[in-house]
Amino acid sequence: MKVDTDTAWEQWGARDPYYGVLTDPRFRTSALTAEAKDEFFDSGSRHVEHVLDRIRHYFDPAFEPRRILDFGCGVGRLVIPFAQHAAEVVGMDIAPSMLAEARRNCDARGLSNVSIVMSDDALSNAAGEFCLVHSYIVLQHIEIARGREIFSRLVNKVSPGAFGAIHITFGWDFYASSFGQMPAPPPPPPSPTRLSSMKRRIRRWLEPIVPASGPGPVQAAVENPDPEMQMNFYNLSELMFILQSAGVQMVHSELADHGGVYGAFLFFQRAP
Repeated sequence: MKVDTDTAWEQWGARDPYYGVLTDPRFRTSALTAEAKDEFFDSGSRHVEHVLDRIRHYFDPAFEPRRILDFGCGVGRLVIPFAQHAAEVVGMDIAPSMLAEARRNCDARGLSNVSIVMSDDALSNAAGEFCLVHSYIVLQHIEIARGREIFSRLVNKVSPGAFGAIHITFGWDFYASSFGQMPAPPPPPPSPTRLSSMKRRIRRWLEPIVPASGPGPVQAAVENPDPEMQMNFYNLSELMFILQSAGVQMVHSELADHGGVYGAFLFFQRAP
C-alpha cells in the first residue's frame, strides 16, 4: 500500500516543524526555547559553511554561487545562511505549514533574496538552472521510485559547470550481515486451510496445560502519535548512473552515520 508521505510531512509541519527537521528532543514544539532555536539555526550556518568549503576544496577554489536551490527546505534552517552567500535562494518543500514557518523566519531576518515555493515531483516551481542544487536529510523520507526521479531532476537543475550537493541514505547498521539492507522476507505462510488445521492441533495440545482465561488487558492507544517518518535506502549504482548520464565526471562523497542510518553526502560538478 502506498503511504502518503506528503500528508505526513504536512502533519509534521503543523505539529512539530523544528523536530521534523532535526529529531532532537530540544526542538520539540513543547520544549523549544529561544536558546534551542538559536542552536537550530546555528547548526544550519555550520552546515552551509561546510558545503561551500567542500566545493571550494575539491572542485573550484573561487566558487561563489549566484543562485541556489535548497530542496526540502523545511523551516529555512539552510536557506537563511545560504542567503548570505548568493544573490538568489529558492527553498522548496512539500508541506505548506513548513513553508509558512520558513517565510516567517526569513522575513524576521529581512531576507528579500529568498523565494519560498511549493514543491512537486517535477520541481515545476524551481524555474531555470542553479549554481548550486542542495538537498540534505530529505530524500531518505521519500519512497525510492519517486525519490530517484526527483534526484534525477535535481541533478538536471544544475547549470553546466556548476555544482550539486545531495545527501542520500543507503543502509542500516543493524543489517550488517546483508550490507545494510533488510534480509529477504521469509517464505509465505501455509495456506489458510493448512494453517487452520495446525491451529486446531496446537489448541488441543495446549488445553490440558494452559487454563482457560479471558482476554488480556487492552493496551491503551497512544494519544496523538507522531506522524510517520519513513526511512528509505537508495541504490548507489542507480544514482551514479544518473550522475554520469547527466555529464558528471567526478563525485566527492562523505559518508555519514545518523543514529545507525548510513548515508552519503554527494558533491559533484556537471561538465561545462
